[in-house]
Amino acid sequence: MTKVLVVQNGRDGGARRFGEWLEQDGIALDVVHAYAGAPLPRRLDHAAILPLGGGPMPDDDVAMPWLAAVRELVAEALEREVPVFGICQGGQLLAHVAGGRVTASHGAPELGSTPITLRPEAAADPLFAGLPERVTAVQRHVDAITELPPGAVWLAESERCPHQAFRYGARAWGVQFHPEAGADRVHAWSNESVRARGFDPDRLRTEADRDEPESARTWQQVAHRFARAVKADA
Repeated sequence: MTKVLVVQNGRDGGARRFGEWLEQDGIALDVVHAYAGAPLPRRLDHAAILPLGGGPMPDDDVAMPWLAAVRELVAEALEREVPVFGICQGGQLLAHVAGGRVTASHGAPELGSTPITLRPEAAADPLFAGLPERVTAVQRHVDAITELPPGAVWLAESERCPHQAFRYGARAWGVQFHPEAGADRVHAWSNESVRARGFDPDRLRTEADRDEPESARTWQQVAHRFARAVKADA
């Protein structure tokens, strides 16, 4: 079975529904719980790599000592044209490795279900082509990609954070949002943590519930397309 390396950076993280959608298409998930000290492979013996989200910057090796190994694996994937799908910190890490810039606490934070606008370049992208021009996805970040890697294709943007999605080369995608997270994740956030970022918890939950059906359909389609790309390359 085709295997994808999933790097989990926190106890509450995980590939969640995105991973389930990949499994529906015959993709096996090799999940490394890096936050708990599980070792990462020295070489990428997988058909793709899926680095997930985390709080620190993608080069903060003090807070997350395993990030250096993740960066090496992503760099290997880019060199060998192995598919990559980086989520939140994972997308930032892809941008960093490929020569872009990530800035800590940049701009206004994004939290909850957020409108995202696809750019014209998305019309020719293997994963994003044909999606609704305006989509929603769950967000939870304060750091941001402030400069895309040279030659990257800019796919999507939001009002507060321009670089929501990009493709680097033919097989590597990075997203700032969380396609794996549904409305249940927003409901799980504590009121205190939400208010600390300047948001209203009840409003975020209502918006997430409202957006959930269409959002799930959209990101399930992207997951299935990524699975096809992975199996085609494998």
